Amino acid sequence: MPNDDPRGWLCEAQAEDLARLCQKLTPAERDALPYAFATFQAHAGQIPPPGDWRVWLVMAGRGFGKTRAGAEWVRSVAEGDPAARIALVAASLGEARMVMVEGESGILACCPPDLRPTYEPSLRRVTFPNGAQAMLYSAGEPESLRGPQHSHARGTGAEGILRQ
Repeated sequence: MPNDDPRGWLCEAQAEDLARLCQKLTPAERDALPYAFATFQAHAGQIPPPGDWRVWLVMAGRGFGKTRAGAEWVRSVAEGDPAARIALVAASLGEARMVMVEGESGILACCPPDLRPTYEPSLRRVTFPNGAQAMLYSAGEPESLRGPQHSHARGTGAEGILRQ
């Protein structure tokens, strides 16, 4: 039975085969490869569950890829729905900014340059090119979540829940 997982073939491919494949790609396709997370980089635990779900809990140790999985989920929601309003909740606003938005596995790092959102720290807002927005919140100020309307939410740390 053939392996339909492209990652399996890529892992087993010889350098010459990979070079031939890369030569067939357009420059835009080559530039997009580092951002094709779900296709080439994610392991099964980093892929959101299929179908309609309300809570996706990723409970794992250091190095599992929780931050990247969350950032990629936010990116996919934002890119798929220009009307999306996403709450990003962390223990503190500093953590939300440093880890969820600006970190090495944060939202800004996961987006290709042409689709990279604008981060406005003074407004605690991430705006995607299509108009989708994510707002940063501190779990230490739960009342700040009262009032704003959100279609999705992502929490990190003890609140590590992705909610749709």
